[in-house]
Amino acid sequence: MADIDADALLPNDRVKQAVLAGDITQLTRGASNRYAEEGDTFDLDGEPFVVTSVEHRTLGDFTDADAQREGSESLDAYKARMERVHPGDFEWDDSDEVLTYRFERR
Repeated sequence: MADIDADALLPNDRVKQAVLAGDITQLTRGASNRYAEEGDTFDLDGEPFVVTSVEHRTLGDFTDADAQREGSESLDAYKARMERVHPGDFEWDDSDEVLTYRFERR
Protein backbone atom coordinates (compact mmCIF):
# COMPACT_ATOMS: atom_id res chain seq x y z
CA MET A 1 0.00 0.00 0.00
CA ALA A 2 1.42 3.37 -1.07
CA ASP A 3 0.38 6.95 -1.48
CA ILE A 4 0.47 7.52 -5.26
CA ASP A 5 0.34 10.66 -7.38
CA ALA A 6 -3.19 11.02 -8.79
CA ASP A 7 -1.64 12.28 -12.05
CA ALA A 8 -0.11 8.84 -12.62
CA LEU A 9 -3.50 7.09 -12.57
CA LEU A 10 -5.92 9.77 -13.75
CA PRO A 11 -4.94 11.01 -17.21
CA ASN A 12 -6.46 14.51 -17.32
CA ASP A 13 -8.40 17.21 -15.50
CA ARG A 14 -11.78 16.14 -16.95
CA VAL A 15 -11.32 12.67 -15.44
CA LYS A 16 -10.16 14.12 -12.11
CA GLN A 17 -13.22 16.36 -11.91
CA ALA A 18 -15.51 13.43 -12.75
CA VAL A 19 -13.86 11.35 -10.00
CA LEU A 20 -14.40 14.17 -7.51
CA ALA A 21 -18.05 14.42 -8.59
CA GLY A 22 -18.50 10.65 -8.16
CA ASP A 23 -19.26 10.14 -11.86
CA ILE A 24 -16.17 7.95 -12.38
CA THR A 25 -15.38 5.20 -9.86
CA GLN A 26 -13.17 3.05 -12.06
CA LEU A 27 -10.66 3.66 -14.79
CA THR A 28 -9.24 1.21 -17.30
CA ARG A 29 -5.79 1.62 -18.78
CA GLY A 30 -3.61 -0.50 -21.04
CA ALA A 31 -2.01 -3.51 -19.39
CA SER A 32 1.53 -2.52 -20.38
CA ASN A 33 1.90 -0.19 -17.36
CA ARG A 34 0.62 -0.74 -13.84
CA TYR A 35 -0.34 2.59 -12.27
CA ALA A 36 -1.53 1.43 -8.83
CA GLU A 37 -2.04 -1.52 -6.54
CA GLU A 38 -5.06 -2.44 -4.44
CA GLY A 39 -4.89 -0.44 -1.21
CA ASP A 40 -2.92 2.46 -2.71
CA THR A 41 -4.24 5.91 -1.87
CA PHE A 42 -4.29 9.21 -3.73
CA ASP A 43 -5.48 12.73 -3.06
CA LEU A 44 -7.59 15.00 -5.29
CA ASP A 45 -8.11 18.57 -4.14
CA GLY A 46 -7.72 17.52 -0.52
CA GLU A 47 -10.09 14.56 -0.87
CA PRO A 48 -8.56 11.14 -0.08
CA PHE A 49 -9.30 8.11 -2.29
CA VAL A 50 -8.32 4.46 -2.03
CA VAL A 51 -7.83 1.94 -4.85
CA THR A 52 -10.19 -0.90 -3.94
CA SER A 53 -9.22 -3.32 -6.72
CA VAL A 54 -6.96 -3.78 -9.72
CA GLU A 55 -8.23 -6.36 -12.17
CA HIS A 56 -6.44 -7.78 -15.22
CA ARG A 57 -9.01 -8.42 -17.96
CA THR A 58 -9.80 -7.97 -21.64
CA LEU A 59 -11.97 -5.35 -23.31
CA GLY A 60 -14.35 -8.18 -24.19
CA ASP A 61 -15.08 -8.57 -20.46
CA PHE A 62 -16.60 -5.08 -20.30
CA THR A 63 -20.27 -4.58 -19.46
CA ASP A 64 -22.65 -1.63 -19.38
CA ALA A 65 -22.02 -1.45 -15.61
CA ASP A 66 -18.28 -1.03 -16.26
CA ALA A 67 -18.98 1.71 -18.79
CA GLN A 68 -21.19 3.51 -16.28
CA ARG A 69 -18.50 3.33 -13.59
CA GLU A 70 -16.17 4.90 -16.18
CA GLY A 71 -18.59 7.79 -16.73
CA SER A 72 -20.42 6.64 -19.88
CA GLU A 73 -24.10 5.83 -20.21
CA SER A 74 -23.54 2.48 -21.95
CA LEU A 75 -20.88 0.18 -23.32
CA ASP A 76 -21.50 1.47 -26.85
CA ALA A 77 -21.09 5.07 -25.64
CA TYR A 78 -17.88 4.09 -23.82
CA LYS A 79 -16.45 2.42 -26.94
CA ALA A 80 -17.25 5.50 -29.03
CA ARG A 81 -15.68 7.79 -26.43
CA MET A 82 -12.47 5.75 -26.30
CA GLU A 83 -12.15 5.84 -30.08
CA ARG A 84 -12.88 9.60 -30.08
CA VAL A 85 -10.36 10.54 -27.37
CA HIS A 86 -7.64 8.29 -28.84
CA PRO A 87 -7.94 9.03 -32.58
CA GLY A 88 -5.68 6.81 -34.64
CA ASP A 89 -4.22 5.19 -31.48
CA PHE A 90 -7.13 3.02 -30.47
CA GLU A 91 -9.45 0.53 -32.05
CA TRP A 92 -11.70 -1.56 -29.82
CA ASP A 93 -10.54 -5.19 -29.84
CA ASP A 94 -12.27 -7.55 -27.40
CA SER A 95 -9.00 -9.47 -26.92
CA ASP A 96 -6.94 -6.42 -25.83
CA GLU A 97 -5.63 -6.85 -22.29
CA VAL A 98 -6.23 -4.02 -19.84
CA LEU A 99 -6.08 -3.23 -16.13
CA THR A 100 -9.19 -1.89 -14.44
CA TYR A 101 -8.67 0.22 -11.32
CA ARG A 102 -11.63 0.72 -9.00
CA PHE A 103 -11.46 3.37 -6.31
CA GLU A 104 -13.63 5.14 -3.79
CA ARG A 105 -13.54 8.21 -1.61
CA ARG A 106 -12.06 7.33 1.74
